[in-house]
Parts: sequence; C-alpha cells; structure tokens
Amino acid sequence: MAIWHDIAPEGRDDFYAWHGEEHMPERADIPGFIRGRRYVATRAGLEFFNLYETSSPEVLKGSDYLSRLNSPTPWTTATVKHFRNVARSLCRVEYTSSHGEGGLIATLRYDVPQASAVDHLTHMKNVILPSLSRQPGIAGLHLLVADVGASAIRTEEQKHRAEANRIPAWVLLVEGWGDERPFEAWSDATLSANFWSEAGATGPADIGFYRLQNVRTAVSREP
Repeated sequence: MAIWHDIAPEGRDDFYAWHGEEHMPERADIPGFIRGRRYVATRAGLEFFNLYETSSPEVLKGSDYLSRLNSPTPWTTATVKHFRNVARSLCRVEYTSSHGEGGLIATLRYDVPQASAVDHLTHMKNVILPSLSRQPGIAGLHLLVADVGASAIRTEEQKHRAEANRIPAWVLLVEGWGDERPFEAWSDATLSANFWSEAGATGPADIGFYRLQNVRTAVSREP
C-alpha cells in the first residue's frame, strides 16, 4: 500500500505522535502486515510518503484490515482530519529487485493507456527495470500496479478526512543508499521524458524524492 499526503500545519505535531505511537504499531499488528515505512520529502509535491508491505494483496482486502479502517480510534479520527491532498493505492508488486534497503526513495506516479498496459508491463519487467537495477547507487526498484476497485472503497476512517483520495494507477519506487543530491540528479537525468516515451507510459506524471523517517516491523507470531 502506497500513500502520499500533506498535513495541515496545525496538525503536524499530533500527526508525528499519532503515527509513531499508535498508527504504525496498530498496522504492524494486523496479521499479514510485514513492515511500514514513513518518508518525508526532500523535494516533492506532497510532503509525506508511507509504504506498507503485506504478505499478499489480499491482506489489504481482508476483514482484519478493514475492521480497523471502519472502527478508527478517537486519536485517528482527530488526526486524519488534518490530512490534505491524499493519494492512496492498494497495489500488487509486479517487479522487485533489491540489493538492500535505501534511506532515500524516489516515487513516480504515472499512467499507461489500457490498450498498451500488457506490453508496457512486459517491457518494464524484462528490459528497463533489470537494466536500471544494475546502476551504481541503486538499492532497489519496485513496480506497483493499483487495484483501483479496492483502493476506491470508502471506509469510516477516510470519511473523517477533508477530501477524497486520488488513486495512482502505476507506481515506480527507486531506492538509493547514497547522498541526496547525486541520487536526485541521477533520477532526473534517467527518468526523463525519453524514458517514459520508450516505456510506453503517459508521464512522467509525478516524481518526488524522500528520505526515511520511521520504520515499524511486525512482531513475529511464531511460538
């Protein structure tokens, strides 16, 4: 699950406290959740990026997760009203390659014409992304495709937000493990208009650069 958003200034301190003390532990406690990460922008249109990993896409459509969304805590209700410009997608991972975990991440939200979606996915998985994963300084690459129907379901938690979510259909995540400026410069040069034209995509739509702020990993339930 990938989520981007801003926070109204008056809710900023409460957001940090809620996200670290209640929200991340609550999500990590849901069966099937593996890890949650929160990033803050170094250069992006939306200030925060949150990435939640699960054992399968079905976890995000299951009763354990939905029951939390439909029974938000009082602290959650009070905090999410400060969310602005939310973009949220429940995704399946179509490609992943990792040499480790980077403290920097570039997020790219884009679209692909339906008629060329299969060809685009095949070309990305077999040609473009394997080549990019071998570039110096790249810790990982992940291509996500949204389940638009599942992402569009309105829950009680979302009803307390000031506005409806946008749903990015295609998401490319590029993790870096070096310094911010060289990573951003490489991304700007590599993920240019020519890149997206070759890939058969509509874009680049939105690119943002973020650094890691917080990580929460699920506690093992094995005896």
